[in-house]
Amino acid sequence: MSQESDLQFPRDEWIRQLVVQSLAEDIGTGDVSTAVTATAGGPAHGRVIARQDGVIAGLPLLTQVCAQLSSELVVDVLEPDGSAVRTGTVVARVDGPADAMLSGERTALNFLQHLSGIATATAAFVARTAGTGCHVLDTRKTLPGYRALAKYAVRAGGGHNHRLGLYDRVMLKDNHWAAADGAIARLVARARREYPDLQIEVEVDDLEQLSLVLPLAVDWILLDNFTPAQIRSAVALREQSPARGVTLFEASGNIGLENIADYAQAGVDAASVGWLTHSAPALDIALEMDLGTDAQPGVDS
Repeated sequence: MSQESDLQFPRDEWIRQLVVQSLAEDIGTGDVSTAVTATAGGPAHGRVIARQDGVIAGLPLLTQVCAQLSSELVVDVLEPDGSAVRTGTVVARVDGPADAMLSGERTALNFLQHLSGIATATAAFVARTAGTGCHVLDTRKTLPGYRALAKYAVRAGGGHNHRLGLYDRVMLKDNHWAAADGAIARLVARARREYPDLQIEVEVDDLEQLSLVLPLAVDWILLDNFTPAQIRSAVALREQSPARGVTLFEASGNIGLENIADYAQAGVDAASVGWLTHSAPALDIALEMDLGTDAQPGVDS
């Protein structure tokens, strides 16, 4: 589990380039629909509105999209990322040239809807584990290029991040066991020698494999496709082993809203849910615009 659980937005060059490329993908050689709109050159006042109850994530990207299109577009965030909002809530206002606002509308909403959907789904899972001490984790099952943003959205929903990539944790899964002819103790020893600053996690498929790994006292053991009853047995084995107080348990595989509470109550320290970042439905968010100088910024019509 990542030590960083705060809501700091990932402000690196990768994200800026993603915004630039997303706008280029949509606008291409020019926004022809806006070009033929007579009033598009005038001022506009926009309201970003949640059309569903949910948790907001991605508003810094609204600001970045607007900045790429016009220095005259001004964004006023009313409900910051991580806010739980109700249907009809105005989460941000945008004031400035109508043409720039129209050209950036879809790109900005695509970001907001996707990330807010992840945050909303995460919050639902977190609510089911309340009071158990079990953290809700994401996985590496993210859209290519969106990982930092998706993991940020998980944090916005109250979840925690698992490893960011292949570089920040030694994670020995079943295929690594197979590649090493099952010599898991040798793999762990080598990992400790070559990557002393990284946490080590080992995946096990059953209680027999768990009994082989527990004496190694690694940082994490991933209990893959265990039932809640098997989780309880695993926790009991840990209490009688050198891993007691040292090794944390992560449950993974077929964990959903309908059963995550059972896993949490069985005693796991974390449950990872790939669905959060690969299949969470988008949150419905819209931009409503008032055109012309008679529209007053900050006043709903």
